[in-house]
Amino acid sequence: MKVIKNLLIALMVISGLSAADKAFKTDVRVWQADNSDGKITPKTVEEAFAKAGFVIAANNDMNFPFKRDFKKTHMDVYNLMVVFRKDTALALAEKYPDIGLFTPLSMSIYTPKGEKTISVATLRPEVMAEMMNIPADNPEMVKLGKKIEEALKAAMPHGKFIELPYTSKKSDKEVITRITMQQQGDDWEDAKDDFETAFEEKLAPNGFVMAGFTDLNYDFDEHDKDWYLFYDVYSICKIAVIYEVSKLHPEAGAFAPCSAYKYQKKDEKTIHMAFPNVYKWISSLDIKDKASLDVLMDAQTRFEKMLEELKAGE
Repeated sequence: MKVIKNLLIALMVISGLSAADKAFKTDVRVWQADNSDGKITPKTVEEAFAKAGFVIAANNDMNFPFKRDFKKTHMDVYNLMVVFRKDTALALAEKYPDIGLFTPLSMSIYTPKGEKTISVATLRPEVMAEMMNIPADNPEMVKLGKKIEEALKAAMPHGKFIELPYTSKKSDKEVITRITMQQQGDDWEDAKDDFETAFEEKLAPNGFVMAGFTDLNYDFDEHDKDWYLFYDVYSICKIAVIYEVSKLHPEAGAFAPCSAYKYQKKDEKTIHMAFPNVYKWISSLDIKDKASLDVLMDAQTRFEKMLEELKAGE
């Protein structure tokens, strides 16, 4: 009888934890630890993620471009790290072509001026799953979430998830911008090269930088998976945007750099491109200040215009 009672109590505790986790207030979660001795750095965080099986696509110190472009920074530490797991991509890419929206996924590593803590902000796996049209209880997404936590705990063993001072909203707008284009000519490789050249030439004039580039199809081919002719993910950043938004929301690095995918399936002539847009930033981070809204909407307008020009062959 005692064993049954203890089992019931355990089940109630587990159910309570599951319910609490599902009822989260914010789409972004922040793992924070004391760092008075300065031993935790973006490099040690990177090493912990690499040891946990993540590929590190980028780990950029943003204070350098902030100081270069704006002559100051509001953080003692501010890095944007981009990571992914090959096993997650391989397991999900055939059935869920939106996998590139968060493969790789972004996170910010930061210490505000004068503080003795270090924080890492990531998007909740349930939120990523929803945006990629993957069930939240998909075993691979659950495993990904656990691996992220494993890496965070290894990097910052005395840390904890902290509560953010707002509640995420549900956007009344579409939070993923999509565009499709038909392959030009009979050779898909030539069409891909032409598209890449045209796309990359438009980035700098519109204030965007390519913080990273991930060829997911390289790994698919290595495992004899021929689902796609190509599947590339650009990690795109607009420095003015993350500089402004991170003043009030340093956790915005969970969305930046933004992953913009492009792929073409085998035996198809259609090129697909998509990225999580700024409406998701605004609703998830409850952004209200005019300065942040202005730079975000400018970036959205510019990127949409770029894609429309590409589709029109301009």
